[in-house]
Amino acid sequence: MDNNHYCVIMAGGNGSRLWPASTTARPKQFMDIAETGKTSIRSTYDRFSAIVPKENILVVTVRRYKDLVLENLPELKEENLLLEPYARDTAPCIAYSAYRLFKRDPKATMVVTPADHLIDDNEDFREAIGKAIEFASGNDVLMTLGITPTRPDPNFGYIQIAGGSAASRKGGAIKVKTFTEKPDMSLAKVFIDSGEFFWNSGIFVWKAETIIREMEKHMPEVTRVFSGWEHAIGSPMEEEFISRAYTDCIKISIDYGVMEKTDKAWLYPAVFKWSDVGTWESLYGCIGEKDGCGNIFNTDKALTEGCSNTVMYSETKDKLIAVKGLDNYVVIDTGKALLICPKDDKRLKEFTARLSMPGFENYR
Repeated sequence: MDNNHYCVIMAGGNGSRLWPASTTARPKQFMDIAETGKTSIRSTYDRFSAIVPKENILVVTVRRYKDLVLENLPELKEENLLLEPYARDTAPCIAYSAYRLFKRDPKATMVVTPADHLIDDNEDFREAIGKAIEFASGNDVLMTLGITPTRPDPNFGYIQIAGGSAASRKGGAIKVKTFTEKPDMSLAKVFIDSGEFFWNSGIFVWKAETIIREMEKHMPEVTRVFSGWEHAIGSPMEEEFISRAYTDCIKISIDYGVMEKTDKAWLYPAVFKWSDVGTWESLYGCIGEKDGCGNIFNTDKALTEGCSNTVMYSETKDKLIAVKGLDNYVVIDTGKALLICPKDDKRLKEFTARLSMPGFENYR
């Protein structure tokens, strides 16, 4: 393990698309929603502690989740927990962590990963991360891990590589040509058939110095609010400085802010099993044993008739779930809330958006 290699775990999201199991009080990264035996953030920490020194793993989250992080990662050092006052998507989160790491170690190479992805922790994963770190450490690039797609899926971002499908067969790092965020199904099929596209894993590798320079070039509206970071970060005034910076900071992802604009984007192709577990539909596609009609249950106590391709989930394992005549639905029971809705991500998102209305504060 190299002492110049670091991992930044992003754990500040509220997981709203997996409501009602995931709520703002305890979002999905602090749950074992895929039923692996560990919470997602615990799995992510353990996965990367085999790749970088544990003292080089940082977690970025919003302040309200501080206790949840420490509950799941009691060994995490206080100086390795970065607290955001508000969630502002991935770009401000990455800026904060990159400035912190650069001040700590100007030669730092950092892996940036979400806390809530489902990944096969096997040799393929460790090899891909290791190769990506090696390439990024020696080159002035912004590297992302590209997942070899197994199906057209409109729920993921897609990355087109330079050199066509032949480049993907050579292995190793490949220059990126374009990014496309969540195309429709027909376009996703075109992408898959071309052999030139990978799923965007959301896992990045770069030198702290490189990402800072590219953010300052392509995202000055974000880096401007961090002006003076050299003196504030790592000092007693850091919390006040970050609160002020985030108050004036826009909400934007690193994909939109930098990766779609930079000429330094590269991809390392990966073949390990991966899912962002962002929605009930994506969760359906990657976990559990389906019955003969394509249904998934997290309980043995289910009575169904005429149901197909449906997710049935209950936090009370001894509760009987009895459902008839549903196709492509989710039936989610948490005791506090019950959701019955088509599994389609767009329709589900539109429906649950109503939770923002007054009167639903205790259920969000």
